[in-house]
Amino acid sequence: MKRAAFAGLLAGLLSLSVPGHADEIRVAVATNFVEVMRELAADFERETGHEVTLSSGATGKLYAQIKNGAPFDLFLAADDRRPELLEQEGVALAGSRFTYALGELVLWSPQPDLIDGGPEVLEAAPFDYLSIANPKTAPYGRAAQQTLERLGLWANLEGRLVRGENIGQAYQYVHSGNAALGFVARSQVYRNGEYTAGSYWRVPADFHEPVVQQAVQLREGEAVTALLDHMRTPAARALIESYGYGTLAPQMEGR
Repeated sequence: MKRAAFAGLLAGLLSLSVPGHADEIRVAVATNFVEVMRELAADFERETGHEVTLSSGATGKLYAQIKNGAPFDLFLAADDRRPELLEQEGVALAGSRFTYALGELVLWSPQPDLIDGGPEVLEAAPFDYLSIANPKTAPYGRAAQQTLERLGLWANLEGRLVRGENIGQAYQYVHSGNAALGFVARSQVYRNGEYTAGSYWRVPADFHEPVVQQAVQLREGEAVTALLDHMRTPAARALIESYGYGTLAPQMEGR
């Protein structure tokens, strides 16, 4: 009996010294933001001991998976429409939606002299293929289509378009040389104040609908709430901005 009592006391003392339970947080993240989220998740994991598992894809496809019961805890979309729909449909937690990044669209080529800082290359069309993300499922693809329509070039260039399933695939078509140039997320070709390679045209914001990227919480849990709080910190916002995104100050966030 004494031995059993001692064992129980020892187990109790050990339980007091064990850190809080570590949870797994399953995050559905739009392709354009996955590299940033890997860094944010790594910082969060070091600070808290929780584990973050990322699944990336086109916003439209991730939305469909969530609607069909995919077991995600958090959704980082490349637009504000799908998170709002999930709230309205009762799939997401009411009041959890916030803007974590403001995306920018650029026309980019790894060839240093192809794009001369403007859209003229699209009018001259000295290329075989132009890459964009699928406008039906990817917000950056929709922004690319709206830009071409604004320039009056959609009908002329539609036959030369190579459509990626998401903005990551659209970038790969250009990076691999399968397309000479393409509309990509600025975050894919920009780091710490400068473009990584090639030539580009930074598309004016009024050429397309704003790319407002919102997050929404899908499951209750202290760990996922803590991750959302982490994404709102000044350090996280600075990291997001270093990838070429805009951000909103917390008090400016629209719900």
